[in-house]
Amino acid sequence: MYLLIDAGNSRIKYAWHDSQHWLGHDSCSTDRPQLMLPPNLSVTRIVASNVAGSAVAEALQTELTPLAAPIEWLKASAERCGVRCAYPDPARLGADRWAAVIAAWHRTRSDCLVVCAGTATTVDLVRADGQHLGGCILPGLGLMRESLAQSTASLPETGGEFRLPAINTADAIATGCLLAQLGAINAQHQQLSGAAPILLTGGHAPALLPLCGTQASHQPTLILDGLLQVATSELPC
Repeated sequence: MYLLIDAGNSRIKYAWHDSQHWLGHDSCSTDRPQLMLPPNLSVTRIVASNVAGSAVAEALQTELTPLAAPIEWLKASAERCGVRCAYPDPARLGADRWAAVIAAWHRTRSDCLVVCAGTATTVDLVRADGQHLGGCILPGLGLMRESLAQSTASLPETGGEFRLPAINTADAIATGCLLAQLGAINAQHQQLSGAAPILLTGGHAPALLPLCGTQASHQPTLILDGLLQVATSELPC
């Protein structure tokens, strides 16, 4: 049994897999890591990505001590599971991005764009031959709105819908933030073939999906899928 853990900036997603099927999944707050696992779960390997910091890693270590398997923390490397990292220093690429890129390539085996839309938004390009080309990082939708609300006297932090052109402040903020995200996605997508699929994951993916065209799809388990690819490869993290 494999236990896969994606510790993001605000949520920890986790799932368990018996090498043939997903048997369960759940999530919890990064502030209070508490995994609700089935009693007597027999785990042979735990593979995790963590971008939430050392305190979360320590909390997860303590939480999962009763399980026989140690946590293996994924780090990006020059090559894994058929994907080659573009970074000269692969360790500086976030483990969640690396897992998502691995999963996206295994799912498409074509040029593709990988968008992780969470607290931050990351956009990565992958070629059909498994070469990761790099990408970009920008504030996520929530952070964009928060920065406007905190740095101005009277702009609202929540509410609003995507409208072109917007005729009220809430809609104008929502539209501007979405267009900023879309601009980064489109600029990167232009580096690939026009038909390259766009795989979106993360909490803000549903908001971006309708704006990204017919080549876009929502892949909510993409990072966990990548962690599973790593776990089943039998190579150490």
